[in-house]
Amino acid sequence: MRSQEILRELIAFPTVSANPNRALIDYCATLLKNCGAAVEIIADPTQGQANLLATLGPTDRPGVLLSGHTDVVPVKGQAWTKPPFELVEEDAKLFGRGTCDMKGFVASVLACAERADSRRLRTPLNIALSYDEEIGCVGVRSLIDMLKPAPVKPLFCIVGEPTMLQVATGHKGKLAARATCHGQEGHSALAPKALNAIYLATDIVQAIRALQDEIEASGATDADYDVPYSTLHVGRIEGGTALNIVPNTCTFLFEIRNLATEAAEVIFERLQEQAEAIAARHHQAFPQARIELEVTNRYPALDTEPTEDVVRFVKSLAAQNATMKVAFGTEGGLFSETLGLPTVVCGPGSMDQGHKPDEFLSVDQLQRCDAMLDRLLGALQDGL
Repeated sequence: MRSQEILRELIAFPTVSANPNRALIDYCATLLKNCGAAVEIIADPTQGQANLLATLGPTDRPGVLLSGHTDVVPVKGQAWTKPPFELVEEDAKLFGRGTCDMKGFVASVLACAERADSRRLRTPLNIALSYDEEIGCVGVRSLIDMLKPAPVKPLFCIVGEPTMLQVATGHKGKLAARATCHGQEGHSALAPKALNAIYLATDIVQAIRALQDEIEASGATDADYDVPYSTLHVGRIEGGTALNIVPNTCTFLFEIRNLATEAAEVIFERLQEQAEAIAARHHQAFPQARIELEVTNRYPALDTEPTEDVVRFVKSLAAQNATMKVAFGTEGGLFSETLGLPTVVCGPGSMDQGHKPDEFLSVDQLQRCDAMLDRLLGALQDGL
């Protein structure tokens, strides 16, 4: 199976997020050029990373965009029983880092491109491969910036994240942020005469938890999600230098994952108000007290109407009758919000296998993805 052969090559590139992916991109570019595709590489000159945008078929009319990311999450600290950067087939499963999330889809797309070379496409096939999706959809933004002024944009977009080839019409947005709490250091024997920055941090963390309770009780809901409301989460905290020193700074990282109907920025502004109020309680004795909240990354939610043409079309390709929404984020929200492209998420495998040791994609799912993309080629040959 050609897609499996290509997947073997892709897995051998250890493209962990924030590390170079240029060798993989060059491999993909060569394969696509050999198929007759027009290929553009959008490189980050400082990091050894790049996006790729390719078109098969006519370049003067809108096509169907297949989008995938080339980076994978780290394997460090995970108890793998198989070599993570070698494809291992066992019990009709393909093991390796990125097989499921999401080099399996990328391999299927590249194999599809090879088959498309021998067919006359009336509607073009567009392919977008990006980097650093796993750390906040970072790389794809320069690709989207390049597409903004393009005279011809795709008809719609299919993001191939793992959904077991079910058609997902939505995901939550994400706002990532850092809180930095400033107090007053002192000797721990005189702790009440100082202002413990860790205590400031716990106060604002408590405010985050209280806001989460409020959102769960009375905020917007969407029953299509496993967790049907917007969520807040604190993931990392750091403060203090020694037990006998009252710390003067403490930082923590938190995130907001919002429904499309509930703006993350509004939730963030409420937290800013809480942070200012907490610090203000200490200003008489410690005027330097403050809690600074800084947004470090954001991507929007995706919420495509089930009646959109893209939904009906991809359901027919995937032989699915229903739709779903996924818990994880994708670049789909950016394609939809920034470029106005109707977008769905549909790809092989299950995220239950992603990000874990001995990640795998079943051979059956890869074969079914190949079949779905064959049906897409047929539609592009007839013209949309």
